[in-house]
Amino acid sequence: MGSDPEKLISKADKLTKLSFTRWSIDWKSATGLYEQAANGFRVAKSYEKAKEAFEKASKGQEMLSSPWDAAKHMESAATMAKELGNWKEVADFYRRASELYNECGRAQPASDALGKGARALEDGAPDEAVQLYTEACAILEEDGKEQMAFDLYRDAARVYLKLEKYEDAATILISLALAADKCNATHSQCKAYLSAIIVYLYAHDFKQAEKCYNDCCQVDVFMNSDQGRCAGKLLSAFADGDVEDIKRVAQSSTVSNLDHMIIKIARKLPTGDVSAFKNEVMKDNEEPLDEDDLT
Repeated sequence: MGSDPEKLISKADKLTKLSFTRWSIDWKSATGLYEQAANGFRVAKSYEKAKEAFEKASKGQEMLSSPWDAAKHMESAATMAKELGNWKEVADFYRRASELYNECGRAQPASDALGKGARALEDGAPDEAVQLYTEACAILEEDGKEQMAFDLYRDAARVYLKLEKYEDAATILISLALAADKCNATHSQCKAYLSAIIVYLYAHDFKQAEKCYNDCCQVDVFMNSDQGRCAGKLLSAFADGDVEDIKRVAQSSTVSNLDHMIIKIARKLPTGDVSAFKNEVMKDNEEPLDEDDLT
């Protein structure tokens, strides 16, 4: 009878309210009861009640100056919200858990909480998922742990590709390259630059792909890398409107060593009529007549 979660909640609630007979709040006892109740509701698959009990347990741990335990309970509340398909609460709870881990001065768990939230939201609320991935990366970068953020950037790019938000996917890949540059991970940096160029080409945006390539070539390590040479060959093939050459470069070992999501789209290149690019390039290369130059 003592383990009935409803009764435990009722008892805990009384301990957190002042009355004529209770002049002080007993957060320690109440929090223990909330924790027991939350686990009881979870086992019974009563997710709404479990979620509320975990929220109360989290609040109790905060009142007991234990942000780490409060964060753990907030993550559990988020898991219950996911079971209920309440995506807004999933995001809110994981963000709150992240803040609590930050209060402990722990950047890695703070970022991990946002990463978990993002993964939980990928299907139900993908736009919110990429936002959480981005916030998770920012926490690690602020803490000087850029290398730990690489997978989060890749996950964000993957969701953007799924959403067909190609410009956003390319932007995230450039952010990954910049993070890699900060920790001298040149191989990851070059792969990210080439990936961004492939995304633009897949989106049939030759001008943006070319601009991206020119910007990336300002970085010596990219220009002199296999990835830089591969990007140059790919753009030349597009500029020539050579479908066979595009396919050959897209099948190269340099592309095969990129992330699966990029290999997948590279194998589909070209995605449209490349003869239009050839005409565009020829037009750009025609020098306008200078009326002042009569020589």
